[in-house]
Amino acid sequence: MELSGKKIVLGLSGGVACYKAAELCRSLTKAGASAQVVMTDAASHFITAVTMQALSGHPVHTSQWDARIANNMAHIDLTRGADAILVAPCSADFLRKLAHGACDDLLSTLCLARPSQVPLLVAPAMNVEMWQNPATQRNVQQLREDGVHFFGPAAGEQACGEVGLGRMLEPEQLLAELVASFQPKVLAGKRVLVTAGPTFEAIDPVRGITNLSSGKMGYAVARAAREAGAEVLLISGPTALEAPFGVRRIDVQSAQQMHDAVLSQIDGQHVFVAVAAVADWRVLNASEQKMKKQADGSVPELKFAQNPDILATVAARTNLRGYPYCVGFAAESENLVEFGSSKREKKGIPLLVGNIGQNTFGQDDNTIILFDEDGHTVLPRASKLELARQLISEISKRVSKLSLLK
Repeated sequence: MELSGKKIVLGLSGGVACYKAAELCRSLTKAGASAQVVMTDAASHFITAVTMQALSGHPVHTSQWDARIANNMAHIDLTRGADAILVAPCSADFLRKLAHGACDDLLSTLCLARPSQVPLLVAPAMNVEMWQNPATQRNVQQLREDGVHFFGPAAGEQACGEVGLGRMLEPEQLLAELVASFQPKVLAGKRVLVTAGPTFEAIDPVRGITNLSSGKMGYAVARAAREAGAEVLLISGPTALEAPFGVRRIDVQSAQQMHDAVLSQIDGQHVFVAVAAVADWRVLNASEQKMKKQADGSVPELKFAQNPDILATVAARTNLRGYPYCVGFAAESENLVEFGSSKREKKGIPLLVGNIGQNTFGQDDNTIILFDEDGHTVLPRASKLELARQLISEISKRVSKLSLLK
């Protein structure tokens, strides 16, 4: 579980988005965290403490004079040993309190009294005009300077019927942001381009040639890179997956489309991770209309041409500083160590990740082997996200040795 052993103080200030906090609280406990809920009086007008207690499994605290705390110092005791304080929803009024050090209720007081090593995270939730108001933006700027981390807000339809920035992020997005906040920012300031998924080579308007890639590993790499602080662009073939939160995605179908998209975006990238299972060939004589079954039993004769090698093309463009740092993936059905090593040299890249194709396609876990100039290293079986995080850590070590891109 991604938050196993983490103690999270979940603060609720007043706002209709409190209904999302209920699902967030449930998600936190399912992810292995201990959620201690603290509510303002305004929050209790939108959701009850009874509901939050049932979901968190812990008594909910609403008063700084809570006699259940032996020393009557709830504002001190509740944050000692905490791994983070997350205020969701965080209203415009509560942003004001945090920015000016006001402490007239339990939640604002414990935020002010939190130990310096406990991060304060806020998920704004308010009307678009309230969010855009200069007073609110001054408070936001002050809080950012004070080291407070913002999750959102998102843009969209609001409870009042207006549309714009101010919506609180969805519970699953907040959970992803919270998990990311605990990951080392080893790629902070870097730009990473990832390809993922299969490609689809058309035979006619309804048929085509593709492969078994689900895209899960590539999407995991994109998420891990973003968790590590990078600005991530994901170029994806057809998959059923949602892009990781905070990752920009460009959708393509064919290998040629992926090639063109990569080359149009590669300038200025620090890292290129080619995870996509790109078709080696395309159909030269694809039909513009659906091919019909013939009464005489004859079958169409397909002619093929080789697709461009995206990874080798990008690797050939590596500049004198070593950017983009190129990482390839190879799925083999046999002799992985032999083929992986030779493929890395053939592509002209510093790092290649190998796996056995039939053991990874569509699965949530995997075993991979890293090939570089010093040989190969096996990363034991784990979830694809955990392997992606280990890979990003390895990439960061190598990239840190390169001179910074100007």
